[in-house]
Formats: sequence, structure tokens, C-alpha cells
Amino acid sequence: MNETPLLRYLQRAPFYFLVLVIATYALFPFYWAFNTSFKTENEMFRRATYLPQEATSKNYDYVLRDGTFLQALRNSAFASGATTVFSLMVGSFAAYALGRLRFRGRNALLYLVLSMTMFPAISILSGLYTIVREFGVFGTPMALVVTYPLFTLPFTVWVLTAFFKGLPAEIEQAAIVDGASPFQRFRLVLLPLTAPALVTTGLLAFVTSWNEYLFALNFTITRPASQTVTVAIAQFSGVEAMQEPIAEIMAAAMIVTVPLVILVLIFQNRIVAGLTAGAVKG
Repeated sequence: MNETPLLRYLQRAPFYFLVLVIATYALFPFYWAFNTSFKTENEMFRRATYLPQEATSKNYDYVLRDGTFLQALRNSAFASGATTVFSLMVGSFAAYALGRLRFRGRNALLYLVLSMTMFPAISILSGLYTIVREFGVFGTPMALVVTYPLFTLPFTVWVLTAFFKGLPAEIEQAAIVDGASPFQRFRLVLLPLTAPALVTTGLLAFVTSWNEYLFALNFTITRPASQTVTVAIAQFSGVEAMQEPIAEIMAAAMIVTVPLVILVLIFQNRIVAGLTAGAVKG
């Protein structure tokens, strides 16, 4: 018996309802922050509303005129960008070795890399503090470039290793027949094929570094000019004394978040391709 369109719709209704509930749960905080960023301070202490009753853009004007916040944006862009580039460079070499070369202890080494993500950041903070001081970069954005790969590299290596493993062996064998060296096989043949995985891991490494707070607070605490946006937002003082600058904080959060959302939307196809290929082929 053929199903009618109405019957098919009723059968799928619970699924669509569940998707709607999950989407609402995930997106509502973002909407509420966006809504709050256009409210006046007086409206903030009235009854909550789903739309601003006295919409204003002065919160964004205040944030964008704040030289400290703009400097923090530049610091975050530098630290996150440098961390991403470093993670992709080192991670791709390591992933090639772990995914394509045969040597004793390869699997143990791969799981050791993954185990690095199990340690809470607070538990290694004191050791990293000593390293940063020895390098002479404490209180500068370079302190973050030195420490951020600690949590971006393991993920980068793990995903790229799975992708390198999934590439057909015939491609590399053909390059060997043509006389390509190991480095040439890596750079000219295999690396271009990992573009989806590189975009995926690079973007996630950038987002993770951009949103990091603990290291940024502790390693730049002595120099406000070196702080990132997460620290700058947490230290907003507001326009008036003794004021809780909720609306300004939400406006700053929107300025920081929207570029990341745009990046994800632009590269969403490559992100899905990279994660799917790594999961299936690995």
C-alpha cells in the first residue's frame, strides 16, 4: 500500500519537532545576547522582553570606540592566526608520518598525542608559566602562541592522521615511480588532497584559540595592552561608575562572535567533508 504525503509527513513530524527543539535550545542564547545588545541600561533592569523596547546602537558605538577592545581584537587575531598556522604546519607533518609511514610504536604514539587532551588546562598552568617566563614572552601575545598549540595540535594531528590514512596508496606509489622524494610526495601529491581536513582543523583551531580565556588571562595579566578579547570583555567597566555593563558586554560578544559564524557558514561544506572523510576513512 502506497503511503500518502500526509502519512509521510505525520511519520516525520516527531523528527522535525526534535530538530526544532534542539535548534531552539542551541540558538536561543545567541538570539538573547543579540537582543540584549540593543537595549538601554535602563531597560536592562525592567521586565525582560524578547525585543528591545528602546532599541539603540550606543552599546556598539561604545565598544568600537574603546581602544583597549580594538587592541584586544588585534591581539586575538594575531594569537589565533599564528597558532592555527603553526598547528597546521606541524600537525600535517606529524599526521603524514603517523598515517603513511610504518614504524614501531606508531599507534602508541598516536594515542599518546590524543591523551594530551585529557589533562585539565588548570593542572598544567604552573608548568606553562615557567616555560613562558624562560622564553621571555610573558605578558606578550607570543606567550599565547607558545601555549595554545598544546590544545590545538592534538586535535589537528588526530584528524589529519585519519585523513592521510584514508588516501589511496596507489597515488603515492605512482609518485614513487616518478622519482618523487618523500617530501615531494607529501607536499605536491598528498597535502593538496587533504584540503577539506586542513580547512576543518584550521578553522576549529582558530575558533578554539579565539575563545580561550584561562591562558590569556594568566599570561597577559601584567600587560593589558597584550590581552585578548575574552579577557577584555570580562574586564569591561561600563560607561558609568558602579554599573554592570551587561548590554555593552553583549555588544562586544556579538562583534567577536559574528565573524566566526560567517567563517563557519562560508566553509561549512569543507568542514563537513573533512570531518566525514576523517571519520570514515580513518
